[in-house]
Formats: sequence, structure tokens, C-alpha cells
Amino acid sequence: MVSIPVRLFPATQDKDVSFHLLHQPDHSRIKFKRWCEAEDHEVDQDELVRAFEVSPGQYVEITDDDLEQLPLPARHTIALSAFVSSSEIDPIYYEKSYYLEPEETGLKAYALLMGVLGRKSVIGLASIALRNKESLCALRPGDGVLLLETLHYPDEIREHEVSLPKALVNDRELAVAATLVDALAEPFEPSSYHDRYREALLELIASKAEGRAVAAPEAAAPQVTDLMSALRASVEAARTRKGGSAAPASAKKAAKRRTKAA
Repeated sequence: MVSIPVRLFPATQDKDVSFHLLHQPDHSRIKFKRWCEAEDHEVDQDELVRAFEVSPGQYVEITDDDLEQLPLPARHTIALSAFVSSSEIDPIYYEKSYYLEPEETGLKAYALLMGVLGRKSVIGLASIALRNKESLCALRPGDGVLLLETLHYPDEIREHEVSLPKALVNDRELAVAATLVDALAEPFEPSSYHDRYREALLELIASKAEGRAVAAPEAAAPQVTDLMSALRASVEAARTRKGGSAAPASAKKAAKRRTKAA
């Protein structure tokens, strides 16, 4: 097992628009207080302790010193244990991304690991202690830096318990759906996607703050209940967005093959 001392920095951030609660009559801010039921008064932060409920009304207090004494070898390092292909990890296991910055004593091992991961096109599986738990994680090379992706453990993945009724799909419907896939096929460009809901919400807030009229949304397209009609409409819309009504070459070849077969 290889251990590398590192520092972690979140690679993502939450940009959701947050709201406060106000008392409607006077618009005063609503605050939530930490309240002790037994003594019927508010308590300060330094009076709080961490505890686990072992049975109704019975708690075991856990201190920071208790957590520090846990026998976790990955507490201050990343402990590598295996190397796997990225295709072997189902995306459902990925949790959160971090940038890794090596400590001075681990610089050589950091550079060596980043280089070999790129050369062999594999992902390193490791363990690390984060947020009072030992996390399984995946290491992969990024743009001049190592990225760490924390992974869910198998027992954290909920089993699919819903039994869906079977739906019959015929070859003609699959062919139209395949045409939609061909029409929308393109390289992944992250910069072309953005949070339209957040942008509209911020515009709504700005309009109300400045006393401007709130722009009414465009009329929604009529609902299409027929699956084939919906797929064909999606294909035409995709072709229009791409600047022409001509189908991609792959779609044309597929159509010719279907015509000959018919």
C-alpha cells in the first residue's frame, strides 16, 4: 500500500440561489435558535456536544479527541490500494470532487503517481478520512493536478425497489429514436451548458428589486402525447438548431437500409 501526504481543496461549488425567511407583516428576519428542552432556554455554540442515540432518549457523547484516536491509517494521508479502469466504476458511486495539492515530503510520489496514471490510463483506488468517516476515493490526473473523487460504499447505494410495468417498443419506434440520437450527436462542450433556472431566478430578483415589470415567460409548446410524433418533433427541432433540415450521413444511411429492408 502506498501513502501520499496531501491537502484537499473542493473542485466544485454550489451556486444555488438561497433565500431567507421573513415575518410577512414587518419583514423582520426569522432566525432559528438552538433550544434546550430540559432547561427551556437558548444555548450557545460552545455548550453543544456531539452524541449518538443508542436507544430512545439514551445518548453516547463523542468528543473530538475520541474521533482523533480512531484507528484509521488514512487519517492524514491517501492510502492507495488498487488501480482500475474508469469504465469499471459505475457513475452512481461518484460523490464529490477535490483538487489534491501535495505536501513537500510527498511531491516526488505525487508527480510519479500523476504520470503513471496518465500513461497507463487507469484510476487509483484509495482510502482517506474525511468528515469523520473513512471514504473510498478514486484518483485521476487532471490538467496538471491530481483529482480525487470520493465514492459511495456499496451499502450506501439504495436498491431499486420499484417494479415498472413492461412497455413494448417496436422496430419503427427504435428507428425514429435512433434518428434523434444521430441528430443530437456532438462532442461534449461543458461551456455550452448553463443553469437557466438560476439565471431566470436572478433576473426575477433583480427586476423586483429595481421595480421593473417581470417579463412573462414564452408560451409553452403544446403537449404531444403520441410518442412517435414527439420523437419526430424532437428530430426536426434538433436539425433546425444545427442549421439545416438535412439528416446526418449516418441517419441517411440508416434510412436507406430501412427502405431496402421494407
